[in-house]
Amino acid sequence: MKQKIEQENVMRKIKIEKVVLHVGGTGENLEKGVKLLRILTGRKIAKMKSNKRIPSFNVRPGLEVGAVVTIRKNSHEFLKRMLSSIDNSLRKKQISENNFSFGIREYIEIPGIEYQRDIGIMGLDVTVVFKRTGRRVSLKKIKRGKVSKKQKMSPEEIIKFMEENFQTKFS
Repeated sequence: MKQKIEQENVMRKIKIEKVVLHVGGTGENLEKGVKLLRILTGRKIAKMKSNKRIPSFNVRPGLEVGAVVTIRKNSHEFLKRMLSSIDNSLRKKQISENNFSFGIREYIEIPGIEYQRDIGIMGLDVTVVFKRTGRRVSLKKIKRGKVSKKQKMSPEEIIKFMEENFQTKFS
């Protein structure tokens, strides 16, 4: 007599792919943002250049307008720190398919970070991207395959994952 053991499907398991921090600004504000991201992560920061001309913001093509850093390893611990700065609460409209984003108004709200006089008061945005096992099939260069829509995470699945793993409250 063989008994079927109920097992969770490994291919349906949700994982955090990356946590992305970004700061916007031009000139001196951008340099302050780069310093802030370097203090928070200790990693290499990439600067983003604009493609459009926006005269009301004094933005021209080729002008550096933002800084981004991506965290893939140790993203769980880092995300817990970022969520504690917003009291572990998110709104449902901040969640979309496969990711969610939230803003931190002042970096001094993050636990373990002290005020830096040369940076001043500054905020940043945090984006968390999720994936399932098998996502690489659609990304790789050789023998690329198609991945079904089942691989995408709905906002309800992300809410359930965050409530179970990070005790996040949603409103």
